[in-house]
Order: sequence, then structure tokens, then C-alpha cells
Amino acid sequence: MKIDIDRFGLKNVQVDPDTLFTFPEGLAGFERCKRFKLFHEEGGGTVFWLQAVDDAEVMFPIVAPEALDIAYEIELSDEDCALVGMADAQDVAVVVIVYRDAAEGGRIAANTRSPVILNLKTRLGMQKILREIHPSLLYRAR
Repeated sequence: MKIDIDRFGLKNVQVDPDTLFTFPEGLAGFERCKRFKLFHEEGGGTVFWLQAVDDAEVMFPIVAPEALDIAYEIELSDEDCALVGMADAQDVAVVVIVYRDAAEGGRIAANTRSPVILNLKTRLGMQKILREIHPSLLYRAR
């Protein structure tokens, strides 16, 4: 299978369909995008990219909260666990989408209110919208 990665100007990039993540419900605002390829730039550090296979213009930069010196914990419901096929917590990675916050002078910010859950074993994913509960965040001093 070949995909385009518009953000980096790449066309017809060969990807193994078995390496794609499927998001049964899509991501907030991008519900039509169900299949994503996870990758990172060589030497790119801690930022990974979720590239939508269904729309070459849709891509999200993601990082593990620990990379931002944040201890981050959330609870998943039984329905959430079923959606990503989670049988063992060790198979799941929790990541956050990062973005430039124009209101903060272009500083990098993380969306901790809507983490992305990736089951590395089943290759299923979801975005957990935290409405009523608040994630536990601990910012480490540097």
C-alpha cells in the first residue's frame, strides 16, 4: 500500500497495511479518518506523527507525556478497553497531541484533556475525551 505524507512533501510512500492503527471512532473532529500510520523522522527525537491514511492532509504530532516531564494517569472504562481490545495494560501506550499555542506566543503545548490510546498489540486506537474527570498531572521541576 502507498500513502502520501503531505506535510513532508512525500508521495507514494510504501507502508505495510499490517502496521496501520485503526481508530474505530476516528479522532475528535476527524471521525472520517479511521486508519493511521505511526512514524517518526530519523533523528527526530521524541515526536512521533500519526498520519491519516484516509486523508493525506491530516497528521498529528504526538509524544509520550514522560517526554514532557509529565507524570500522567487516566482511567479507561470497560467500553474503552473493549474498543481498543485491551487485555493487558502493558500493551497500551498513552500519548498526547502537541501543538503550537498562538495565544502563548507560539509555545508548544500538549492536549492533556484528550489523550490518544494506542494498543500496540491489536493496533487499535482511540482518543479519550476527558469531560468530567481530570487527569492527574505532575509537572517535574527541571
